[in-house]
Amino acid sequence: MNQPLVQRHGELDELGDGCFAYIQGGGGWGWSNAGLVVGDGASLLVDTLFDLRLTEAMLAAMADHTRAAPIGTVVNTHANGDHCYGNQLVGGAQIVASSATAHEMSEVPPSMLAALNAAPGDVGDLFRSFFGEFEFDGIEPRLPDRTFDGRLELDIGGRVVELIEVGPAHTRGDTLAYVPDAATIYTGDILFIGGTPIVWAGPISNWIDACDLMLGMDVDTVVPGHGPVTDKAGISTVRDYLAFVDREATERHAAGLDAFEAARDIGRMIRATEDFGQLGEFGRIAVNVDAVYRSLDPAHRSADVVEQFRRMGELEGID
Repeated sequence: MNQPLVQRHGELDELGDGCFAYIQGGGGWGWSNAGLVVGDGASLLVDTLFDLRLTEAMLAAMADHTRAAPIGTVVNTHANGDHCYGNQLVGGAQIVASSATAHEMSEVPPSMLAALNAAPGDVGDLFRSFFGEFEFDGIEPRLPDRTFDGRLELDIGGRVVELIEVGPAHTRGDTLAYVPDAATIYTGDILFIGGTPIVWAGPISNWIDACDLMLGMDVDTVVPGHGPVTDKAGISTVRDYLAFVDREATERHAAGLDAFEAARDIGRMIRATEDFGQLGEFGRIAVNVDAVYRSLDPAHRSADVVEQFRRMGELEGID
């Protein structure tokens, strides 16, 4: 079951070399991170947050650094709302994202989550158990002004920020934001530290490739989409989890197990292991196994989003 968070307000961590991480304690469902890269008279913001009040608090925490170096660019690492629903509050900034991200952002508007949270009966109860602490009313979606495919180099007040598209993986258009002069990388949801990665899009092999790419880069500081700041050891842990799920799900697909049955079986294995048994949100194994099944069988059809959340809730004991 999802555990209550001890810390509800984000903290701005100074990483050095003009780089900052805004970390929301716990890192569970919707409690995402963001980043700030400060150049000479200009700054770049990596992601906004899940609702307006959270984004306002983050921007206020950054104000001492952005007063002389205003945020002129916002990079949305992917389309999930906890990384872009606050875009409207960064007035005057150019929003940049991959083409795939821009397309996907229009598919899950905040009004949809507001409706699911307000729904009567079991559906509303289910979604409030995941997202009940967030306020989706009043959010006006702001889509990217500039899109790219592959790679894009940005000049932020005289320093380079490299955008590297590694999706489809977590979503259809995941982007890394790399700051070479600080050996720092902002990963979006390509990394969950202390929580279970979730493969909404896949294939999982692309995600593993993204981890391998980062492991081969000149990187000392790694800011994940959820959880605490880490280093290459954190990247390796996520890679190991994904490779484990890929291997175990492939074996069960070959044995003819139904995807959810396979997820239950692998979930029991995970809970018994030291390596992954302590990860939060372990019910995401249901979505992850389903992603592997899709890659193995083009005819495999995933359940709708309500059923996917119901299955995750069932595995985590959410009534």
